Formats: sequence, structure tokens, C-alpha cells
Amino acid sequence: MVDVTKPTIARVYDYSLGGKDNYEVDRAALAKVERIAPRHGELAQMNRRWLVRVVRFLAGSAGIDQFLDIGAGLPTAINTHQVAQQENSDARVIYVDNDPMCAVYGRALLEQNQNTHYLHGDILEAGTLLQNEQVTRHIDRDRPIGVLVCGLLQHLDDGLDPAQVMREYNTLLPDGSFMAVTNFWDPAEENHELHTLAEQLERAFLDGGLGSGWFRTREQQLQYFDGLELLTPGLTELEDWWPAGPATQPQAPEQRVVLGGVGYKRPPDPRRIHPR
Repeated sequence: MVDVTKPTIARVYDYSLGGKDNYEVDRAALAKVERIAPRHGELAQMNRRWLVRVVRFLAGSAGIDQFLDIGAGLPTAINTHQVAQQENSDARVIYVDNDPMCAVYGRALLEQNQNTHYLHGDILEAGTLLQNEQVTRHIDRDRPIGVLVCGLLQHLDDGLDPAQVMREYNTLLPDGSFMAVTNFWDPAEENHELHTLAEQLERAFLDGGLGSGWFRTREQQLQYFDGLELLTPGLTELEDWWPAGPATQPQAPEQRVVLGGVGYKRPPDPRRIHPR
């Protein structure tokens, strides 16, 4: 049963992307945020464009042919499997979300071939999703995986220790894998004006009905990549990560308070491994 009296992150995100699977309560929740930052709704589109660029790179020149998209949300206009399978028709994509509504819609709309599956699961579950039997039924854990955690960790409070959550995933990743992450950004001392905006937006998320949406510093977010090698250009504002072309318009301040990065789990150098 869908509760239409409370907004959900997935439906607000869907509304931001121009989707139809949302309700008035979701639109009202975003409107409260946009009173502070009128173009905040465009962040979802920026996040999606970033995801498309990352998946195109991973499925193309990086040679990744299996993906785990955690916190995938509701189906939208351009989905991970469509991008990956355009680069490699044999690419396998597993979507996971802890919202039952997302899983139902995802199975109905995204499972378009035998290499695409949408599962109900949680990034926080014991042993991580990389040890979930439903996931491992479709993914070979002995080969490199592209893991996508976009716009999710910002909804885990500090008590859940998102950095430690990511360390567990990074430890279990097969060598040669990639981890792609985006998160709301608190610039702190890097930019006082944007720091003030981040504080205002965080309060709007926490008090405006959504109940979550934490803005974290660059130093905090770098911990998400512990054990991994950050790809160039590093942890950057989304539109600075290998943009598809020149900017068509100046970015609003609210479009700058999110960072994204991709980590690589480099295989051991065989020249440095010596038999006992």
C-alpha cells in the first residue's frame, strides 16, 4: 500500500526528473526546498547526467560488463542498463532499492531483457549487497563490478556511519572494480557562501518533511573511497567531472553543493608479489 500522506526521496527525485510517479505531497516537499534554492530541482538532472557519463565510460573504455546500481529509485528517462547496454549489449545491470514501490515499478518497467534485474534490498543489510544471494545470482563476484551509489549516502545519518558502510563495500569489491558515488556537499571553509547555503538546505530537508539530506564536507566524502584510487579529476562538482561539453549557462549556487567521484580498486602488481 502506497502512503500518499508522506513524501519519499524516490518520488521527489522522480518529480525532479519530470516523472509521473509522484504525488502532491512530494511536489510540496520539493517546493519547500526550492523556496531557499529555486534551481535545486535541477540537481536530480545533473546527477543523472553524471551517472550517464560514468556508466558510458565504465561500460566502454573501462570494459566493465556488470553493474550494481544501489538506491536506484524509480525508473526514469535514461536508465543505467540502457546506457551500459548501448556500449556493450551483454552488460548485466542489477538495480537495488529498499523502497518496495521502486522495486515493483522497476521490475515492471526496467527488466527488458535477461541481463537486467531489479531487486528489493538495502545498502545497510548485513554482509553488504555484494553478499546478497539475490545479487550474486546475477553477478560474478570473481570479476570486476561497477557499483553506483548516487544520491544515496546523503540520506544516511552520521549514526549509520556511511564512511564505514562504504569501507565494507570497498573491501569486498573484486580487484579491477569501480565505485561511483555522489553526495550533497558542505564546502565548509572552502566557500563560506556555499557553506551557508548547504546549512540552510540541510535544515530544509530535515525539517521539511523528507527527514533526511545531510551535506558533508570534502574530507568526509573522501572517506567513501578508502582503499580505492580516485580517478582523475578526483572528487569534484558534478559538472566538472568529464563534462560532455561546454556549459550552456552559469551554474546556480544550489547546483554546486554536490560532489561526485569514481574510485578504482587497482589489482595488486604481480611484480611485487613474491612466493614464500
